Amino acid sequence: MRGKVGLVIGLAAGYVLGTRAGRERYEQIKAQVQKVWNLDPVQEQVAKAKDFAKSTAMALPSTLWDSAVKVTKAAGSKGTPGQKLDAAIKTGKDQADDVSAAAQKSARAVKDAADEALDDIADAADQNRNGA
Repeated sequence: MRGKVGLVIGLAAGYVLGTRAGRERYEQIKAQVQKVWNLDPVQEQVAKAKDFAKSTAMALPSTLWDSAVKVTKAAGSKGTPGQKLDAAIKTGKDQADDVSAAAQKSARAVKDAADEALDDIADAADQNRNGA
């Protein structure tokens, strides 16, 4: 479904950029796009995307902060300077894995949300086109 949406968007953009029909046809296309954009299902997806972006944006920095705190605590642990360094390095490696996993999880979640939003928007556009 996402490939179809991309194809339609590409064809529409090519048509608008290459059209010889002039300003009138451009205004018709623009009005249709605005009509689809203002549909309730599309705006619901826009709101979901904004909310999701806010929550996801906060997840990764908190993981980074927690990791930095753990490394700092490991570096300040009891023992010789060499033992402290070894503990900090080990903790740093472990935390790098945690940060990587959190980043991948966030990226997957963003991709899934974007795919869902594109599908819903395409469905709304189809319904609008068939109903118009």
